[in-house]
Amino acid sequence: MKRLDAIINPLRGKNSPDPGKLLLMITSGPDLKFLSNFMNPLKPPVSFMMSQIYIQDTRTPGFCLAGPVTGSPYAVLLMENLMAWGVRDVLYFGWCGSISENIETGDIILPAAAIIDEGTSVGYEKHSGEIVYPSGDINQNIKTILNDRKIDYHEGRIWTTDAIFRETPEKVKYFQEKKALAVEMELSALFTAAEFRGINMGAVLVVSDELASFTWKPGFNDKRFKQSRMAGAEVIKDYVSRFCKTRD
Repeated sequence: MKRLDAIINPLRGKNSPDPGKLLLMITSGPDLKFLSNFMNPLKPPVSFMMSQIYIQDTRTPGFCLAGPVTGSPYAVLLMENLMAWGVRDVLYFGWCGSISENIETGDIILPAAAIIDEGTSVGYEKHSGEIVYPSGDINQNIKTILNDRKIDYHEGRIWTTDAIFRETPEKVKYFQEKKALAVEMELSALFTAAEFRGINMGAVLVVSDELASFTWKPGFNDKRFKQSRMAGAEVIKDYVSRFCKTRD
C-alpha cells in the first residue's frame, strides 16, 4: 500500500481481523445476507461503521465479504480500511440504472470504465469528467466465468454520481453521448482509490431500473432482476473457488 502522505491514514489496529487478500464488496444488504449464507463457512460478522464484514473461516483467510455500502465516500472509506488490514484485490457487486435503450432491468454489466461525476476521486488526484478503469485481471476472470456459464452481459462505461436525485434528462443525455451504459454511485471512486493505492479492482453490476427514456422505470421487484442477482452471486462464488486460492 502506498501514498500515506495525508494527516489521517487508514491503519491496522492491534485487534483488526485478518480479512484475507480478496475483498468482495457488496452494495445491498439482501445480497450480502444471501452471499454470506451461500459461501459458508464464514466467521460471525465483524461490525464496521454501517457495514458487516464476514471473513472466511479457515486458518489462513483467503477472502472476506463486506457491505452494505452506499455512495462513493463511504465505499472508499470501507475499502481503504480493509486495504490497511491486508486486502489487495477487490471485487465489487452492485446495482445500477440503465441509461442505454439497449439495456433492460435484469441485464448484467461488466464495467470496463467509469466516468467521474462524484467528489471522492478529486481527493485522489483525479478530476470530474475523467475516465478511470478497473485494474488487474479480475474483470478478465469474471468475463471468463460469465462466458463459461453462458450468461449474457454487456461491457462498457459506467457513469458514477453522488447526486442520485440530480440525474436530470440533460445529464442522462450527456452521459449517453459519452457512451455510458448505466449510472451508479460508487465505482469511479473505487477504481480511482484502487489505482492510487496500487491494488487490483473489478466489478459486476446488475441493472435494477431504467432511465434511458428520461422517465424512471424501477425494476426492484422484477423477477428477472432477482434472478440476475442470484446469477451474479453464483459468478462471485465461482470466482472465489477458481482464483482466490491462486493469490499470495
